[in-house]
Amino acid sequence: MNAAMNAPMKTVLVTGATGNVGRTVVAALRARRTPVRALVRDEAKARRLLGADVDLAHGDFADPVSLRCALRGVDAVFLTSADGPDKVAHENAVIDAASTAWIKRIVKLSSPHVEIGSEPAFWDWHARIEQHLHTSGVPSVRLRSNYLMSNLLAAADAVAGTGQLFAPAGDARIAMIDPADIGATAAVLLTEDGHDGRTYELTGPAALSYHDIAAELSAVTGRKISYVDIPDDTARAVLAASGAPDWLVTNLVTMFGKLRNGAGAHITDTVRELTGCQPRPLGQWLHNHAQAFTTSRPHPAKA
Repeated sequence: MNAAMNAPMKTVLVTGATGNVGRTVVAALRARRTPVRALVRDEAKARRLLGADVDLAHGDFADPVSLRCALRGVDAVFLTSADGPDKVAHENAVIDAASTAWIKRIVKLSSPHVEIGSEPAFWDWHARIEQHLHTSGVPSVRLRSNYLMSNLLAAADAVAGTGQLFAPAGDARIAMIDPADIGATAAVLLTEDGHDGRTYELTGPAALSYHDIAAELSAVTGRKISYVDIPDDTARAVLAASGAPDWLVTNLVTMFGKLRNGAGAHITDTVRELTGCQPRPLGQWLHNHAQAFTTSRPHPAKA
């Protein structure tokens, strides 16, 4: 490998930069003094969440011209996007634009359970994107993350209003991960050599049940929070009544079924191995977001 390939990365483009994970990647790269560019649609929101001095590229996954402009002068890309039926098309469009722009590395945020044709569809989408990334020829790293602690924010209003944590989780044990640990790990993979072609699975430090989560919530909120296991049909009805689209309702309920069968229980040491720091425990994340679970809001935060 020549000296140019070993040179420090100039600029990293972060897609999904205002999301729960994307914003932590931006913060981690800035902490490493790596130039960052954020691909965003809503510049006012991006300024509020990322800071006034972050380099913003206004663009859209469905606009190839905007993607090409965003990639100018970029060496590496952190690839993520919102879940939805357009996810494969959106992320593949970034991969195609990166291929023609001679991007040196893509770090793709994915799932531990990727397989084409699998359910929930989230896992199938990631598998199809990973396949396209592999055939694109762009050097890449697959960063497969377990269930996010920030997904609990979807239940925050119910917890604040009723003192109960509702979920169709049964006795599932889930090694949830703090998005900040994903950001820190991604920053390492985006800026250091030796990881291209590798797959890394990220989890939190412990596989916790929803009973454990309720106990942690009780500790940080100072009130008794109880976990209420609900049947799949009830979960579907509640999600539909909240206005969730059909595809999301179906796939969330399907995912919880997989979690009840142990899909999220595996624990890895990858965060510590790559960053040198232990992954943050759930109690720490909940402490940092305690207000969300004590004050009802008119519009619940999305996972």
